[in-house]
Amino acid sequence: MPSGKGSKLLRYVEHRLRVTLHDGRSIVGTFLAFDKHLNLVLSEAEEFRTLKSKGGSSVLEERTEKRSLGLVLLRGENVVSMAVEGPPPPSGAGKLTPGGPGVARGAGRGMHAAAGPSVSNNRAMPPVGLGAAPVHGVGAGVGLGIPPPPPPPGGGGMPPPGMGRGMPPQPPPF
Repeated sequence: MPSGKGSKLLRYVEHRLRVTLHDGRSIVGTFLAFDKHLNLVLSEAEEFRTLKSKGGSSVLEERTEKRSLGLVLLRGENVVSMAVEGPPPPSGAGKLTPGGPGVARGAGRGMHAAAGPSVSNNRAMPPVGLGAAPVHGVGAGVGLGIPPPPPPPGGGGMPPPGMGRGMPPQPPPF
């Protein structure tokens, strides 16, 4: 097992952490993720700031302000320390479960999720999304002895001059 910082931090995912920042604030939240820069993602985060104010006769008063933040991303450059505040939630009531609602299924191109290729009157229908117009080599007529559609009118088979393969013929040099 690797012994880098990453493997040590992985065991604290989903734990409640207290993160102290460079400017003196501390953030308490559920540890979700981190990266190589030690950027941290915390959910249900709360910020705690200690404010010092002077009273009338040079008496320092300290009070702590609490602010609810929700989901936060903390830049690793600002993190001074991390401490575990509490264990992860019980395994049965864990909030982080793999996958979301529903089931992911590969459908393939032109396939309905619930059915395969449609068949009507003993002929295979073109896959959904290819349109109703027959196209040579694709769709209903393939392999069933149906001839391809005729070429478009007004053409013959030759492309316009200069549009064929290769370079158009050049006049002879002088």
